Amino acid sequence: MNQKRVILEGSHFMNGDIACAEGAIAAGCRFFAGYPITPATEIAEHLAQRMLEVGGIYVQMEDEIASMAAVIGASYAGLKAMTATSGPGFSLMQENIGLAVMTEAPCVIVDVMRGGPSTGQPTLPGQQDVMQAKWGSHGDYEIIALAPSSVQEMFNLTIEAFNLSETYRVPAIVLADEVVGHMWEKVAIPPAQKIKIVNRKKANAPSEAYAPFMPDDDLVPPMACFGEGYSFHATGLTHDEHGYPQTSSSEVQQKLVKRLCDKIRKNADKIVRVEEVLLSDADIVVVAYGIVARAALSAVRKARAEGIKAGLLRPITLWPFPENHVAKIAQQTKAIVVPEMNCGQLVREVERAAKETPVTFLSKLGEEPHTPMEIFEAIRRNS
Repeated sequence: MNQKRVILEGSHFMNGDIACAEGAIAAGCRFFAGYPITPATEIAEHLAQRMLEVGGIYVQMEDEIASMAAVIGASYAGLKAMTATSGPGFSLMQENIGLAVMTEAPCVIVDVMRGGPSTGQPTLPGQQDVMQAKWGSHGDYEIIALAPSSVQEMFNLTIEAFNLSETYRVPAIVLADEVVGHMWEKVAIPPAQKIKIVNRKKANAPSEAYAPFMPDDDLVPPMACFGEGYSFHATGLTHDEHGYPQTSSSEVQQKLVKRLCDKIRKNADKIVRVEEVLLSDADIVVVAYGIVARAALSAVRKARAEGIKAGLLRPITLWPFPENHVAKIAQQTKAIVVPEMNCGQLVREVERAAKETPVTFLSKLGEEPHTPMEIFEAIRRNS
């Protein structure tokens, strides 16, 4: 197979959804199951063609519930697997996202957020799925969610989502918004050999000694896939290291669920990524993500030009939340401004980490993200 056809090396002008699809191909994704939904449909449309070109599998499912189920099955069959959706479809996927957490099936879910609730605003942006990404399925668990703010990051962070998912055997979410999904920008795709690719740890124990959920020291079990000569049981029920249900055992439940949480919590410093701009002497710090972070950066630069010491902290990793970074800036600044396209979601985490430092929330709903001037005015009021 022509490697240049697999990895579209070079500079391209593309929208965020297509960049995401190309990032998935570059990461080694060879299975996509999904259902068309605005504003994520272009991901499915592009992969319908590209999967055939790279020897992968594309399936348009009957709904988002089945899509997520198919992704889990493909992951257990040894493929890197992905689906893409928006808010309403993301809601339908939540039960099977919980199943992926419990069975430790590495996979990637792309949620290109739009205005909600319910059908909401299919073609307009929102940031209203942030808490659903963390708490959408029931029970205690940890998950990884990345928030791109450019088309280039739609490519880069899709690869990163696959790498993190494979490393920690957990669903990883690319939590974009409609503007980032639909805007067109330059994307630089490096040669294949320069793209960092991580694959899941494979089982190397004799088949008779293999325990599918026995973790290594990093709390992540090596993974055997179907057809590799191992017989094992995988279930959404509370299970022991051999995969057998132990639903009445509080000891097994405690041990299992704590490990599912700890494998992310104890590695948070390795997972969390942020962008810091002009923070060393900032009196006012803006915490913003996704498309809003671009307006926030302009606002910070305008504030600096007018003598206001402003800075930007952009969480790239929304989950696990970068609380140590927020706590650190809270100790050195006098106020924090959080603009979000919702009625208040990530701001609650910022307030929790900031403790006594005042936090101003700047909410905006509807068809347009925050403007730089709106954020600048909030900075000025707090200076």
